[in-house]
Order: sequence, then C-alpha cells, then structure tokens
Amino acid sequence: MDNKLLTIKKKLLKQRDELLSEAEHTLNNKISTEKESFPDPTDQAVAELDNNFLLRLRGRETKLLKKIDEAIARIEGGTYGVCESCGEQIGIKRLEARPVTTLCIECKTRQEEEEKLQEG
Repeated sequence: MDNKLLTIKKKLLKQRDELLSEAEHTLNNKISTEKESFPDPTDQAVAELDNNFLLRLRGRETKLLKKIDEAIARIEGGTYGVCESCGEQIGIKRLEARPVTTLCIECKTRQEEEEKLQEG
C-alpha cells in the first residue's frame, strides 16, 4: 500500500474512533439526563429538544461511520480511488480532501447538477 493510501487510511481510522467516542459520550450523557427530573415543564421540553437534536446528529454520524468503513474496506480490497460511476481514478487531492468519496469530481459535479434540475 503506498504512503498516501496509508495516510488516508490512518485518517479514516482516527475519524472513526473519534465518532465512536463521541457517540459513547452522548449515550452516557443521555442516560444521566434521563435520570434528572425537571420541575419546570419548559426545562424538560428544552432538554428533550436538545436530546432530539443530538440523536439526529448522531444519525448523520452513523451514516458517516458506514461510509468510513466502506472506504477502509475499499482500501484493503484494492478498489479505493476508483470512481463508481465512470471507473476512472479519483484524483489524490480529492481523496485527501474527502476520503469517503466514491465519485470523481466530474461525476460528482454531474450528479449535483442533475439533483438541482430535479429539485426544479
């Protein structure tokens, strides 16, 4: 495995560990918050809104974790850096900037343009 891929893999593993650590922290805080009682209904409502926001945020992070795992699997399988749309190599600068990407810049740009057209 060349040095650039090894560096990207280390970056992905570090990001994965950080996300998992933050998720564990959130879960522990949620459990301790649930044990608290709020005499004021407004305080209870604010706490519930905060919890809902954190859970939505964690949902996004779960999707990112899946993408990270898939990217690591592609690195280990030797298919990392190949655009899933056109089959061409994805530029190393793009991979360094967005290590979980599966599309080259041209295909990603085309995808975004098509999405804008569909949205109207």
